[in-house]
Amino acid sequence: MLSLYLSKRFRQSKQKTGFVSLLSKASTLGVMLGVAVLIIALSVINGFEQQLEERLLSVVPQVSYQAPYDPIDDWQAKVALLNQHPRIVAAAPEINLTAMVQFKGQLKAAQLKGVQPSIHTEVSSVSRYIQGGNLDELVPGSLILGNRIAERLNVNVGDKVTLLVANKHAEQPLAAPKRMSTTLIGVVKMGGPIDESIALVNLADLQSALGLKPSQTTGLRAKVQDVFDAHQIAMTAGSRLPDLVYVNSWFRTQGSLYQDIQMVRTIVFLVVFLIIAVASFNIVSSMVMEVKEKQANIAILKTMGAKDRTIFATFAMQGVGYALIGALFGTVIGVLLAINLPDLFNAIFSQSGSNPLAGVYFVEFLPSKLVWSDILITLGVTFILAVLASVYPAWQATKTEPASVLGNS
Repeated sequence: MLSLYLSKRFRQSKQKTGFVSLLSKASTLGVMLGVAVLIIALSVINGFEQQLEERLLSVVPQVSYQAPYDPIDDWQAKVALLNQHPRIVAAAPEINLTAMVQFKGQLKAAQLKGVQPSIHTEVSSVSRYIQGGNLDELVPGSLILGNRIAERLNVNVGDKVTLLVANKHAEQPLAAPKRMSTTLIGVVKMGGPIDESIALVNLADLQSALGLKPSQTTGLRAKVQDVFDAHQIAMTAGSRLPDLVYVNSWFRTQGSLYQDIQMVRTIVFLVVFLIIAVASFNIVSSMVMEVKEKQANIAILKTMGAKDRTIFATFAMQGVGYALIGALFGTVIGVLLAINLPDLFNAIFSQSGSNPLAGVYFVEFLPSKLVWSDILITLGVTFILAVLASVYPAWQATKTEPASVLGNS
């Protein structure tokens, strides 16, 4: 208690020179900014990871099986077989191919998917992002397009749209593609590249275009319990299928994006950690000068019977106090900004009309998610650095010789 009282008195002392006071305040300010920046940066990265899982990975196939040659027969039985796997939530048939969307002489390439609307909602949340209609209305002869495809072709809900699909059963390799006449019933407005590529039709339309039976499909997709273990689940579940299939998971198509997020997290943590470390070790210089300034006080305390451990604890607490004050204010600022960051981002760029995230990432807003464990780790690291930075000045304070100091004063 004596050390804590002395530390508080020294910190409130008006005898500090302006330069020593400036150094201590600069150290506290540096810690505050470092902690605030680290909390905000980690919250944004956590937000992107959350949106990757909740938005993008809920729409793209988490696990898929594609037939390389012969179609998959009796897809109903194969779906039931996949559903028996303990780590698969649901499975559904799907036909994937590249097609051209034609409207009034304009063409746009699209990733065409034939789906069974009644069960597709169990493996994909794309229905949440459909505007103008819903997935249940996707009957044979209807079409749902990505929003950016519709904008580029200037097509509206209710318009007749032609799909050009490669004729794989033609005798000549350069045969004219098959033409499918459809009616646009809705658009997918999710944000990001998916709006520029996705096109959905009823499974029966593509089965007819490819010459398949109603019980045949070229692919299966599944939704899994743990998306970050999707590849392992895909391999174990795929071994149950009797058909020859290519096994894929979202790691093949979107894995680089996930790895980029993790790499950015590591880089940001290291860079901001170094900023906090530099600010914390600025405490060393400010505390060394303060010890020198307080030599007369230390000498008096020693003559009054204060022990070395009391002197050591006094200055160690003072150095840690500077860092903890900065960390406390930095945490408050970082948490407040992280909570309101999406609204601040929208307020800034909604007025300017230019969104730097539009069409680039899978979201067109700046996500943020506070993870309290990140805050605790940040505060813990800051505290350890502050303790290490305070050891040397506090040890130097114990080496003060009362006789030499008081004799020269």
